[in-house]
Amino acid sequence: MGIVAWIFVGLIAGFLASKVVNRSGEGMVRDILLGVVGAIVGGWIFNAMGQPGVSGINLYSVLVAFVGGVVVLIIFHAFFGKRS
Repeated sequence: MGIVAWIFVGLIAGFLASKVVNRSGEGMVRDILLGVVGAIVGGWIFNAMGQPGVSGINLYSVLVAFVGGVVVLIIFHAFFGKRS
């Protein structure tokens, strides 16, 4: 998959994941990075379960990246969450 496709899928998935986990976006750059890392993590998770990972710009790939993005965001907030 090309870099533009990864960025596009990452933007969508990262934005959706950040809205679900903490109800506000992380910022466009962080949403893209989160989505791209989430696509990698989601692809690994789905491959471990016997399903295909991210395969291009389609709804299934966004779903895989979204699941990975939620996992990455939960881990991110566990380590770097707001502390008082």
